[in-house]
Amino acid sequence: MMEINFQYRGTSLQAIIQPARVRDKKNGATQDYYPSANEELIEDALRKIAAEQNHGYFDKPNYRSGVVFTLHMLREELKKRGHTRSYQQIVLSLNVLASSIIEIRAVNGKNGEGFAKSAYFPSLSAVSRNKLINDPQAKWIVQFHPLVTQAIDALTYRQFNYAQMMSYSTQLARWLHKQLSLKFTFASLTTSFELRYSTVKRDSALLDGYKQQRQAVVALDAAFEELKAGGVLMVVKKSEIRSARAKLEDVIYTLTASRDFAAEMKAANKRQSLTVEKPTAPVGHSEP
Repeated sequence: MMEINFQYRGTSLQAIIQPARVRDKKNGATQDYYPSANEELIEDALRKIAAEQNHGYFDKPNYRSGVVFTLHMLREELKKRGHTRSYQQIVLSLNVLASSIIEIRAVNGKNGEGFAKSAYFPSLSAVSRNKLINDPQAKWIVQFHPLVTQAIDALTYRQFNYAQMMSYSTQLARWLHKQLSLKFTFASLTTSFELRYSTVKRDSALLDGYKQQRQAVVALDAAFEELKAGGVLMVVKKSEIRSARAKLEDVIYTLTASRDFAAEMKAANKRQSLTVEKPTAPVGHSEP
């Protein structure tokens, strides 16, 4: 079991993840899998299929949402975005998402303690005349996580550039793109956004695997360069915070959005303003 502490908009949260135990049909052996970058790509692609290709469903009376798709459809979507996977890999990822459990708890006590506990995909089913892995046209049905359904019901989900996000080669760059889409909502050519290395490390858990801090900082630098190359950021300024003995304690990244990203945020704000108050923030806003 994995426990990850993070913050979202000032609220302290904890994610508790239980791995999926998947049985190999060939030899009968079982193996535990934690959801990884592969499963994240699968989930993002399925949400895209649900939204763009009219294969999604929203059952409000039973508070469920999901998507109907085929393995071929999902594989083609991943291939189109530069993340080709075999049918066997896709089926494995679907099973991992259906069997691993994530529990999210509010732990700061500010608004009382609450939690949400569910499989990433609470329901997964398929119908085929042949063996599923050998039938790319088999109909699969996935039910999305309850928090996704809640976002659809309350219209609190946020528009962002899916194609651009999927084009990145690293999971960290994709995470940063999503975070900026959620939090840098006031982006313009004259505003900036500050993000600390310590914040990314705490909230993404994607830098924990590096043995040395300098290696993690290099990885974060590279991810920001991906966002610059992708046209999301125009300028990335880096400022190191060091102790009296010159030990690196933190890094502050001051980000200036590109013209295209600023326009995308403006469009997303306009769409969201139909149901929620339009978000604003001062120049130089900092994410703690």
